[in-house]
Amino acid sequence: MRALETRTIVITGASDGIGAAAARQLAGPGHRLLLVGRSPEKTAAVAHEVGAKHFVADYARLDDVRRLADELSEATAEDGIDALANNAGGVFGQRTPTADGFEKTFQVNHLAPFLLTNLLLPRLLPGGASVIATSSIGHRLFGHLDLEDLDNARRFSARKAYGDAKLANILVTRSLHAKFHAEGLSSAAFHPGIVRTSFGTGSASGIRWIYQSALSRLVPMISPEAGGAILAWFLTGTPGSTWTSGRYYDQDRPTTKVHAQADDLELAEALWRRSAELVGLS
Repeated sequence: MRALETRTIVITGASDGIGAAAARQLAGPGHRLLLVGRSPEKTAAVAHEVGAKHFVADYARLDDVRRLADELSEATAEDGIDALANNAGGVFGQRTPTADGFEKTFQVNHLAPFLLTNLLLPRLLPGGASVIATSSIGHRLFGHLDLEDLDNARRFSARKAYGDAKLANILVTRSLHAKFHAEGLSSAAFHPGIVRTSFGTGSASGIRWIYQSALSRLVPMISPEAGGAILAWFLTGTPGSTWTSGRYYDQDRPTTKVHAQADDLELAEALWRRSAELVGLS
């Protein structure tokens, strides 16, 4: 990691929830924040509050992601990126194709951040950046990847689609470590806990009822500020000391309680190759 007085940190999903909370906690001397969100108004408001530059992209459109990568690359041409938080995502309702023809949950939670990370590698690698993925315990509860049916066309449910995508986040974390750690890049994925946010709004999934119904009173939840503090901990920590590259964490604790597929390095490599094909990377 480069020794600079000011570290450049990119946070996606920064217009609300733990992304916005982390931005507020990191604001100030020592950090140059670049915030990404889908809503122009909400993202601009958070950026104005913390004194950051903001960018807008809809992850349901991969052309938006490519444009975002160009804009971030231009903004970081001199100093590069020290940390990238792939925090944007969501759970949705019925199976919905995006403008690119992929199932929305799969694209927004996996393909879009996968594409963005790859396009930003020239800004991430030179300074030994950290790439942090916001995953979920849902990967273990609901996920099981089928490389022949990543879109869940055969048997769709909103919670399985979400679980698959969060499992994919962990596998990409493994692959980033395997491919680029020798060049200085570090990666980790984490479950932030069950955070009291607007997560699941608009979804027909049962996950929605945990967050948005009276059931939420029965489930131990943490505040967005507490979840944001965990994200900020990863973004400002020192890989190899604060946290270990290539690992999955339950909040700020490394855990082996993962889906069996999350430790399958052959699957991780196959998913990487298939994802690269789908988004048009060589």
